[in-house]
Formats: sequence, structure tokens, C-alpha cells
Amino acid sequence: MSVPPAGPGPSSIPGEGFGTQPPPPPPPQPQQVPQVQQEPEPAQPQQVNTANTALQDGVNRCPKCGSTDIQLRVSTGMLVCLFCRHEWSEAKIEPMVSGEVPLWDLTGTTVASGASDISPEVSGVMTLKCSGCGSEVVVNTAEAMSSRCHWCRHVLTINEQIPNGAVPDAVLPFSITRDQALANIKQFAGKRQVFAHKAFRSGFTPENVVGVYLPYLVIDANASAEVWGQGEIETARYTRKVGDHEETYYNADVYQVQRHVDYTVDDLTIESSAERANMNAFVNTNNIINTILPFDTENAVQWNANYLVGYTSERRDQDVSQVEPVLEDQLLSIARAQVENSMRAYDRGVRWEAEHLDVHGSRWVAMYLPVWLYSFYQPNNNGGMVHYIAVNGRTGETMGSVPVAQARLITFALAIGVVVEALVLVMILGVLL
Repeated sequence: MSVPPAGPGPSSIPGEGFGTQPPPPPPPQPQQVPQVQQEPEPAQPQQVNTANTALQDGVNRCPKCGSTDIQLRVSTGMLVCLFCRHEWSEAKIEPMVSGEVPLWDLTGTTVASGASDISPEVSGVMTLKCSGCGSEVVVNTAEAMSSRCHWCRHVLTINEQIPNGAVPDAVLPFSITRDQALANIKQFAGKRQVFAHKAFRSGFTPENVVGVYLPYLVIDANASAEVWGQGEIETARYTRKVGDHEETYYNADVYQVQRHVDYTVDDLTIESSAERANMNAFVNTNNIINTILPFDTENAVQWNANYLVGYTSERRDQDVSQVEPVLEDQLLSIARAQVENSMRAYDRGVRWEAEHLDVHGSRWVAMYLPVWLYSFYQPNNNGGMVHYIAVNGRTGETMGSVPVAQARLITFALAIGVVVEALVLVMILGVLL
């Protein structure tokens, strides 16, 4: 009897017969949405109050006799009462701002109250009530910080740090007199009269020199920087004849160069007026003013508008945030200068290709710095050029720009060229003979 071949039993077929049922699939898990990390808000700058609480807007009197006729005595750098001749000075600003914190430990951003952000809603024209007679006196802070009451003749001054950029934290008083500045300007222009433009020679009136307090932000900084680039060391130099002349070639080894530097900067001065920061050489010579730096800003004193009596001033119109890019650019320049001594082995030079800056801490103070300024307007087809001769109101350093008579300069250059060629020809003939 034949027996059919055995086949697979019912239990061997999944899901049929008496076999075990497979476990159900796991329930779908809810998809987890990744949490977006919120960027931390930038830390708010710390503020140091530098307001002179002993003063107010309006009448401020001599502490000895009560007179309001007060001004700067340049020879001593102190305020003097024109009635009783009492002299005094405001306190230096640096201890108030820096305190006991050394520059190496400076962190975050510290802004003195006089350098706080400017509010466009605050007018530059102030109306003061004279406490002597009760009348109202208008002061335009874009032009002056004091005015005399037309009724009782008291002098009224602006001393409150309103957010319009007119009242800084400190002022560095003049120590160079007008006569000294006048002599410096005459000497500077006199040495350049030969090639000066005819209009300048005829219109030069140095007596029009003006003493002006220019607005600056004075900054302390604690920073680190890294720079990367390529340096070359020359290994051979030789010449090859190409046509009728020779060309010089060199061989050099090229190295990848990286440097890191930690450093601090004390009292870096940057213009805080947009007009003065405009370095367009086609319309003005503002860059001249930077050539009379530095100022001894460590001797600046707390604000008192009486230091400005008899002088003009320009109001700050840029905030710290607007000046920060200029600061970073100057800090990188300082970093490159710091590492320069370690680059001497690369006699072919170093080309920096990347750089990185970390500002660990900065401190900002608004300050008026003294400059004697002479200006001359030269009309031309491009809208005119303003030339300046500037004298540092503390050191007497003088620099300026004098319009040049181009025709006279070209004639002189051609004459020199002819003389040089004649001398060379004489020397050649002498050798041949």
C-alpha cells in the first residue's frame, strides 16, 4: 500500500492551524519635534554715572563769591572767577570710570552716562530759566553750551546730561593759548607759501583761528586676536636677460603662519561726530585732525560747561553701536602691529589672509578734546574743498593742508628735471673725454 509523501504540517504555515500567532506590531510612537534653542539676549551694557551733581542747568556760581562770570585760565588749566579771581578745577574723570578694575580684568561693555544713546526726540535747543531775574534764555547746544541773560547779565550754562549728545562725561581743557596757536599756524603756512595757491596766499588770515572742542569717544579695551596667512623666506636671487634688459627672479620657501595675541588698549580716541568721521579727501581734509593725536586724556576732568566759555564745540551725533565697527577695525590693526616683531624671519614678508577678534571687555567715555582750527575754502569744479590747519590744544602739535598752485609746482618739477638731465649729461661727457 502506498503512502503519500509527508508534507508540511498545518503548524508550519504561519497564521494557520494551531501555530502561535505573531506579536502585533508596536504602536506608532509620536514623533519628537526637536526643541529650538533660543539665542541668549546680548548682555546690556553697564552704565557708570558721571554726572556732575554739584552743577545744574542755568546759573552756576563761583563757590567763593557767587559770581557767574567764570571761564578757563589756559595757563593753569583751572577755572577762574573773573570777579574775585578764585581758581579751582573739577575732579579727574578717570578714577570715576575705571575704579579699581585693571584693564586685564575688563569684561563686558561699560558705557559712561555721557556716552549713552542719543534720542532723536530730544531737541538741541534748550530753554533755561534764569534764577537771577526769572527770564527765559535760549541756548542752541549745537553751537554753544552757555549764554548770558540779556536782562541781569548772569551767565547760564548747560550741565545736565540730556540724551542729545551735547554734554559728555569729561572735558580736556586747553593748555595752548590762542597766541601760541596763531604762531604755529603762521609758521606752518609760511614754510609752504612757495607752492601755495594764489588765493590762499592773498586770503590767508590766521587771526580767524577758532578754539573748538571736538567730540570723541575714548575707549579702553581688553581683547584677543588671531591672524593667519603665508610668510616667505627667500632662498635664492638671480637675474636673467630678457631682450635688451635684465629681470630679477627669486626662490622662496612658503610657510603657513598663525599668531595669537592677548592685549589691552588704554584711551583709544575715535571721532563721535559723523561730519568729522567723514574722510572723503575730495571735499575736506578731516584726516588732518587725526595727525595731531595723541591727547593726554588721562588729565580730562569732570564736565563743567564753564570750561567752554569763549570757545565753540561740536555735538556728538554717533552712538557706541555706530562706532563699534571702527573700534574693531583699529583693534585688528593693533593686533597686526603686536605680532610684527615675530615676523622678522620672513624676509619676503607675510600676507595675512584671515583674522579673528574677540573683545572681552570695553569701556566707553564721551569726551571733548581741544583743537585750534583754521579753515580755508578752495572753490573748484567738483564743489570745493575745505582745507584745515589744526593745532593740538594740549601739546601744540600742528598739521594742515595748504591748497597747491599746480602750474607752479609742475613748472618747478620740470625745471628740476632739466637741471638733473644736464648734470647727468655733463658727467657722461666728462667720462668720455
